[in-house]
Amino acid sequence: MNKIISEYEQVIDKVQKTFGHLSAEQLNWKPRADSWSVGQCLDHLIKSNEAFDEQFQALAKGEKKSTFWEKYSPLTNFFGNFLLKSLKNDAKKFKAPSKDIVPPSDISANIVEVFTKHQTEVVEKLKMLENADMNSVVTSPFLKLMTYRLGTALEIGVEHESRHIRQAERVLQTEGFPK
Repeated sequence: MNKIISEYEQVIDKVQKTFGHLSAEQLNWKPRADSWSVGQCLDHLIKSNEAFDEQFQALAKGEKKSTFWEKYSPLTNFFGNFLLKSLKNDAKKFKAPSKDIVPPSDISANIVEVFTKHQTEVVEKLKMLENADMNSVVTSPFLKLMTYRLGTALEIGVEHESRHIRQAERVLQTEGFPK
């Protein structure tokens, strides 16, 4: 858990250093109409993290009741490992699994501050999970068929953030990015 928390804290520093100086125009600039801006990447991460709040809070309090599927799914390790591997290698572009986590086109100029505050709250919530059983099974809030172990879910969260931070960094390097 300390490693996971450390990685989430490192994201705060990286986002502030890499994107904290950008203007509203730069935060909202997109390389193509069908791609995301830096601001959209950060907004998406906030929304994605929030989707797990209910399950993580229940786990932290020891109140989470496993569903039948969480108890007996033969695919738990498969889904978790597949998703983790897919996120790590950036080989495949994924479509957001829910419209709820698709960012709007115009992102506020203070998105870096909003993300930093959110990320700090995520770290505090993770600290509450320190005594939780990392083998507990959670369900994806986006695709109810997908279950994975808590430890894997936390690793997926780190990789998901890293993937979108890399995506946002590529936006800065794209020809035409406003200077």
